[in-house]
Amino acid sequence: VTLVESGGGLVHAGGSLNLSCAASGAIGSIYIMGWFRQFPGKERELVARVNKDDSEQYEDSVKGRFTVSRDNAKNTVHLQMTSLKPEDTAVYYCSAAGLYSGSNSPFGAWGQGTRVTVSP
Repeated sequence: VTLVESGGGLVHAGGSLNLSCAASGAIGSIYIMGWFRQFPGKERELVARVNKDDSEQYEDSVKGRFTVSRDNAKNTVHLQMTSLKPEDTAVYYCSAAGLYSGSNSPFGAWGQGTRVTVSP
């Protein structure tokens, strides 16, 4: 399973960016799809995700500013980021977990990462 991200870039504080991620490959079903981010020298942390029951989960610092959405038919997930702050600067990674098609074998996949830079 391959995840391809798009939409990162440079924006001024207070601005907005939209990230998109498309999954492809031998996908039977995707349970969870979402976004993590990684600051320099830190481990990846969850930003937002859509769970199997369509519930949404957000990291506290992005609540009210970021919105995650998922299109199950297209195997895509999006992250709408508004009111961006310099502290949101990081590499953002798409993530998905589910089952391979034709089997009950689970998969977990990461995108290649897309850089988001928010200038003061």
